[in-house]
Amino acid sequence: MNQSDDSNPDAVSGDNVDVLPDTDLWAEETNTPASVRAGAEVIRRFWKTLPHLPGVYRMIDAEGHVLYVGKALNLKKRVASYVRGIGHGGHRTMRMIAETVAMEFITTDTETAALLLEANLIKQLRPRYNVLMRDDKSFPYILITGDHPAPQLVKHRGARTRKGRYYGPFADGGAVNRTVNALQRAFLLRTCTDSYYENRTRPCLLFQIKRCAGPCTGEISQEDYARLVDEAGDFLSGKSTAVKRRLAEDMQAASESLEYERAARYRDRLAALSTVQGTQSINPQTVDEADVFAIATEAGMFCVQVFFFRNGQNWGNRSYFPRADRNMPLEEVLSAFLAQFYEDKPSPRLVLLSHMPTENALLEEALSTNAGHKVELAVPQRGEKYTLVAHVARNAQEALARKLADTASQDKLLGAVAQAFGLARVPRRIEVYDNSHIMGTNAVGGMIVAGREGFMKTHYRTFNIRSEEITPGDDFGMMQEVLHRRFARLVKEGGRPSYDEEQGDNEPGEEVERAFPAWPDLLLIDGGQGQVAAVRRALAAIGVNDVPVVGVAKGVDRDAGRETFFVEGRPPFRLPPRDPTLYYIERLRDEAHRFAIGTHRAKRKREFTKSPLDEIAGIGPARKRALLLHFGTAKAVSQASLEDLCGVPGINAATAKMVYEFFHERDG
Repeated sequence: MNQSDDSNPDAVSGDNVDVLPDTDLWAEETNTPASVRAGAEVIRRFWKTLPHLPGVYRMIDAEGHVLYVGKALNLKKRVASYVRGIGHGGHRTMRMIAETVAMEFITTDTETAALLLEANLIKQLRPRYNVLMRDDKSFPYILITGDHPAPQLVKHRGARTRKGRYYGPFADGGAVNRTVNALQRAFLLRTCTDSYYENRTRPCLLFQIKRCAGPCTGEISQEDYARLVDEAGDFLSGKSTAVKRRLAEDMQAASESLEYERAARYRDRLAALSTVQGTQSINPQTVDEADVFAIATEAGMFCVQVFFFRNGQNWGNRSYFPRADRNMPLEEVLSAFLAQFYEDKPSPRLVLLSHMPTENALLEEALSTNAGHKVELAVPQRGEKYTLVAHVARNAQEALARKLADTASQDKLLGAVAQAFGLARVPRRIEVYDNSHIMGTNAVGGMIVAGREGFMKTHYRTFNIRSEEITPGDDFGMMQEVLHRRFARLVKEGGRPSYDEEQGDNEPGEEVERAFPAWPDLLLIDGGQGQVAAVRRALAAIGVNDVPVVGVAKGVDRDAGRETFFVEGRPPFRLPPRDPTLYYIERLRDEAHRFAIGTHRAKRKREFTKSPLDEIAGIGPARKRALLLHFGTAKAVSQASLEDLCGVPGINAATAKMVYEFFHERDG
């Protein structure tokens, strides 16, 4: 499943690929740029020593960045196609070849193994010329733990290493939280941690409000609690009808026995289950377990919509907007997307699709190998499954339309920012900086980033103020440190590319998909003339003098809408009160403020809960817990004698001596 411009990547006419002509086909074209011919010659040198084996290849540029990752059934045959120029007429591939200065190869036993490795490397390296998933957040699951006598009901993300039963995936954390809350009311399972459970001496508030059966203090027997756990598992496994029938029978029996309070509890549990099922629309009758994918494209952008169905229930959907060349067929984009999507996720036995992926048989084999069971890829043509895919395809089109509208609106705002501040070009990356502290303590700097996609939260950064020369509360000094560290690192990582280099040598009208730029086109600073001057000094010390800097000073009485802007070479000015550009800048400034304050509060909270025991090398959580359980407080530990420390369970003589010397050396 290669994601180049080739219609059949492994087909190189019928010629013998072990012998190439002295001059490649790129050289025969008089209008082929010299850089492309040079890149093809580099690839030729690597081709000479390649084996006829399956594997993965990487194309690398002069800075050591991976340009492209591909897989091949026959590496020698595949790489020969780049040298010969067969099927590579697109400008995108010509640029890729021109930028290639080295290649790396990994051979595998089978093409299936190569496909799995290719997907893994693409997700790790995020090469510029591959189809890329832009959103790779893990999916949440519901876990009923199996490592405790009283199992816990909990939301789970990440590797499924904890013992228990997992149900999912759910499309988002909100869906899981709503379901967990409803299941608490319906089955009264505990959600507290094991340590909290072990230390209870009386029922907690959740028991009082009928959200937990209270197994921690024996309010329910182990046998009855186990029955609740089984009922919850049955419901999440799709046996909801049987569970609701049993609850209805119990409610009726309690009512006939005149136990109206118990009957009311069963009634509330039934209502909670109805709430869960009521939020799960589009529950198909003939699809028990499946993921449904549909892809749409418009204006050079792709959208992949996925719906999750487990145990006959709809567990939500999510939209993805993969980055790919606009000329790639939908089947090829979807094929590349699926390989990356399931690289670290279990796939169901049935995957329904709007388009059949390229190399679908190979993809089926790879997904089956990864999941440990047979996986079928299908494009339904009739019946309920066809209707289901059509519904998902409609959602993909609508999500793409919303995305395009948002992008157009964002482009308009960025253009307005460029006009308001007299920028030479529309900014693609805006960085906004703010500091947060209380009287100089726990000082942090925050950087938020915005672009065409809105807030780019994966690019946010925090800076702990380190310099001891800065006077507490010196905002100018803190801002200088933050900007100096930020741009010193950018310069160290390779210097700033020119705008022309980032854009490339493109044909008119051809859209180039580049990685989000690392260098900002505009800096917004929360502050006035003094802050801007401090930033300018920090940048000048590194040799950066061409990044526009704008200060955003709060209005009179800190009123929003009356901000004053400071731009070098212009007197301070304001924007009209109802200008959309002003609202946009306020949003950026407020987001930076929120991020900096949140980081400061988290740091301050850590300081409040910090213990002297954390500073002792060799004292981990287990030994710290043993010391605190034995002495009660860290202060009591510091005052303990060496003999008392040796008597703590789990603390040997060497550790006791280390703790004793730590506190007494400090006292001395």
